[in-house]
Amino acid sequence: MAPSFKVMSLTDAAAARIKGIMADAERPIAGLRVGVKNGGCAGMSYTMEYAEERKAGEDVVEDKGVRVFIDPKAVLFLLGTQMDFQTTKLSSQFVFNNPNQTSACGCGESVAITPADPNALTAAHA
Repeated sequence: MAPSFKVMSLTDAAAARIKGIMADAERPIAGLRVGVKNGGCAGMSYTMEYAEERKAGEDVVEDKGVRVFIDPKAVLFLLGTQMDFQTTKLSSQFVFNNPNQTSACGCGESVAITPADPNALTAAHA
């Protein structure tokens, strides 16, 4: 049996913020859907949306009382990522601490991500 890897994790701040957002939602929410899409000056950007249910093929991460659905096309881009929520004097935002990220644009809206190598991960955990 192949080892199971946790695609991503949440900090306490991110979990608390997601719980707050879900509590204020106008409809029942099963969790948060996270993915990546092509676009922006660095090549890719993160996506987040309410998830009313799990879609076929999605990985499910349950961390700190929050359920996150991972778009199957994003798994190798997000493997090992920690999602945080940070508040500064000028902004409040979710931040993705992604070991697969190779660069980011100056505006902080898009990133360059190299997909993780699942063979290397299997060898490292063998």
